[in-house]
Amino acid sequence: MLEWYRAGAPYEQVMDDCVEIARVAARAAGADALRWRGKSCDPFTAAERISVHAAFAELAPIEMPQDGDAFSAALVQHVEPNLGDGALTLLTEYPIREAALARRAPHNPNVAERFEMYACGVELANGFGELTDPDEQRRRLIEAMDEKQKRYGQRWPIDEDFLAALAHMPPASGVALGFDRLVMLASGARHIRDVLWTPA
Repeated sequence: MLEWYRAGAPYEQVMDDCVEIARVAARAAGADALRWRGKSCDPFTAAERISVHAAFAELAPIEMPQDGDAFSAALVQHVEPNLGDGALTLLTEYPIREAALARRAPHNPNVAERFEMYACGVELANGFGELTDPDEQRRRLIEAMDEKQKRYGQRWPIDEDFLAALAHMPPASGVALGFDRLVMLASGARHIRDVLWTPA
């Protein structure tokens, strides 16, 4: 896993970083495309960007669920398998409830600056415009714990150290990229264990 942050950078910048890393990996492997289970993705062509709302409207036979568990299930079943077919796809503008650590998009308070990058239906990266407002983060964490209590009868204490650290964090964007998955697609490996540096 590669993880990095860019202080003062918009989240579009880390999207561009991810696309460039995919290209570097393909070049290093001598590959003209990323491939997985009969699908092919050209990382050298322009990446596609699509919002979560638009992806559900175009790819799913149902409306985007409001419930978190149903949203995740529908995303995995109907949307993700169709992303990154032919070109890298950046899935953007997640509902705010599905992006607890991401700041709100300035043009729409109902969505967050969260994205995921896909190739051949495989999620390669998950990134955010980082939420650095400790008061808003506290509200979101409390809402999440209230929902967990309501659904499952459980809750965990709020991480006060995390909230205290946010008060000192500059505006930033960050991302985690599954380098093993990327190498798997670039090398034509049949299974992820074939590319792990320290296989079990």
